[in-house]
Amino acid sequence: MRWLLLGLAGAAVFLYGRITGDTQLSLLTKGIPVIALLLWLRQAPAGTYRRWIGIGLLFSLAGDLLLDWPGDLFVFGLGAFLLGHLAYLRAYLSDSRQPALPALLLALIAGGTMFALLASSGLGELLIPVACYATVISLMLWRAQARIGHPALQPRSTWLAAGGAFLFVLSDSLIGIDRFVASFDAAPYAIILTYWLGQWGITASAFQRTQV
Repeated sequence: MRWLLLGLAGAAVFLYGRITGDTQLSLLTKGIPVIALLLWLRQAPAGTYRRWIGIGLLFSLAGDLLLDWPGDLFVFGLGAFLLGHLAYLRAYLSDSRQPALPALLLALIAGGTMFALLASSGLGELLIPVACYATVISLMLWRAQARIGHPALQPRSTWLAAGGAFLFVLSDSLIGIDRFVASFDAAPYAIILTYWLGQWGITASAFQRTQV
């Protein structure tokens, strides 16, 4: 519980810095919620799933900082989050490899819609990197959903992972829309809140994961 309280405190200070325009305060506190999740994750049962979720959080933390670092490091942030999604994909595959074709269809629709929307605005030299990114997050979302209904897994864990993955994809989509399609005032808050909730769901799925 203390780690979650630390994360909430860090989130509150970050939002305060963002609202007041204190960019240095925002940069210093942006990573605290994910660091708190990493510390909390240590209390989950050890194993392949926890290990890869932890790796995903570490890459996500790097992506957090790169996106807000002075200077345009968007491509590097994109690369860090791409590796984070691959880590989550590996975690989900360690639990289930069933085809789950309906989940695959939903994930492809989500990823395809996001890519089509961004590509319609003209991505230039970022077209291929964004296409690769959309493919990876679609696969990650598919495998998160594919865990639902697995007889060896706790339903709570499967739904937390699926919900967290969806929110992470939504956050990424909002980043793309705000950057390439149409910027909107609420974007920074919508992006970070869906991202934090998504990461919390993914992390929480590592607790009481399997059926007793």
